[in-house]
Order: sequence, then C-alpha cells, then structure tokens
Amino acid sequence: MQQEIKDIVLEANLLTKRYQLGEHLVQALKEVDFVVKKGEFVAIMGPSGSGKSTLLHLLGGLDKPSEGGISLAGNQLSLLDDKEATLVRRHNVGFVFQFYNLLPTLTAEENIMLPLLIDGQKSTDHQERLNRLLNLVGLADRRDHKPDQLSGGEQQRVSLARALVTNPAIVLADEPTGNLDSKTGKTIMELLRRSCDEMAQTVIVVTHDPLAAAFSDRTVFLLDGRIKNEIMFPPDMPGAGRRHMIIETMETLNS
Repeated sequence: MQQEIKDIVLEANLLTKRYQLGEHLVQALKEVDFVVKKGEFVAIMGPSGSGKSTLLHLLGGLDKPSEGGISLAGNQLSLLDDKEATLVRRHNVGFVFQFYNLLPTLTAEENIMLPLLIDGQKSTDHQERLNRLLNLVGLADRRDHKPDQLSGGEQQRVSLARALVTNPAIVLADEPTGNLDSKTGKTIMELLRRSCDEMAQTVIVVTHDPLAAAFSDRTVFLLDGRIKNEIMFPPDMPGAGRRHMIIETMETLNS
C-alpha cells in the first residue's frame, strides 16, 4: 500500500468547477475523481464543452476549483497561495500548448532553457540534459534557430523539450497536435510516448484525436463535466486496436 501511495503523482478528489457567465452559473466539472501514477500516459477526451481543458488547467494549478482538492507531487494545491502555487508549477509541471508559446527573439536552445533561467539556475549546469533533450526531439542541428526559422512541428518539438527540461513530476499537454498535420502530429505523440518509456515521464494529454489518444496507457472520457468512461489498454495492444476502442466508446457516449 505504501508503495502505491508513493507512486501517485497527481490525485484529484471531488473536483468541481463553476463559472458565472452573465446571469447563468455554468458547472464545468462535477465531482471528478482522478488519479495518475508515475510514468503513466493518460489521454483525456470528450466533446467541446465537456470540461477537458478546465480539468487540465485545474490539475496544473493554473486555476482553482470551486470545490474539491488536488494533490500534485505531494503538494495540496488548494491550500497554497498564488506565489506558492507558482513555485509548485515551476518545479513540478511542464506545459505543452497547441500554439507552442515560444519567445520569437530566442533560439530553440534558449527557449528550451528558459524555465531553468526563470528559476535562477545557470544554463551551463544543465548542458548534458539540454543535449539529451535536443537529441530526443531531433533538433540538435537546429538549436540556434529562432521560431520563425522552424516549421510548426519543429516549434512544437521545442515546446516539448522545454516542458521536459526541469524534469517535472508531470507534463500536461493541451491539444498538442491540434495545429499540426496528421504526420507531424503523430511524430509529437511518438515523442511524448518516448518520454514516458525512456525517461519515466508522467504525461496527461487533452485531445479530440483518437490517433493521439491511442498512444496513451489509459484514455478517460469526459461528458458534461463528469468522467463517463475510461479504457485501460493492454501494453501489447496495437495502435489500430486502441483507436477502434476509442472511436467506439466516443460513439457510444455521443449517441
């Protein structure tokens, strides 16, 4: 039992989020329970408005729940003030967004190292990790290029390396393939999968794409702010079989 507790990286209990939209109270999430273990790759799916991005923002400490609690790497996020929550995010969460969020004046290498510099660390102390990440994402020969000299897929690879550079407890990716063609999107998902397999990285991906979700160990389905279903894939199940199960589940939920 103690080993199981130690292996839990993130846990949400009865997570609820409400927004005031004009005169209407919108309940985006309703009493969601969610646990993620170290090294696990979880995909979150659901139709627009199901609460996917809201859940991801709460899990990463970018927003606070109306009710319920979140434990991230041993930190109770709901008990932290804004400064404390910022430090927890900085040290424990890597973010990958749909539109890359790279600084245009910095090179690929500088963008990757930015989280460490913001934390007051010296880039010279992390050259070995930087080189490993550049090799992981296939950009060792593009390290001196600025974002406008890189393709969309290359920019997303920089974003992924930046998310991994602090060796975070968890990587949260919000529609990381949404701005990419299918071939490039598959490459990004393969890299996220490799980060789990080769670096024991924990990953949560919000996606609408069954192809992307098929790279996960487990896919969770949200509908109307609640978890309605989930699939735990056998490790040896091929991608085509996973996609079939995901599509079948989505069709059932939408019927």
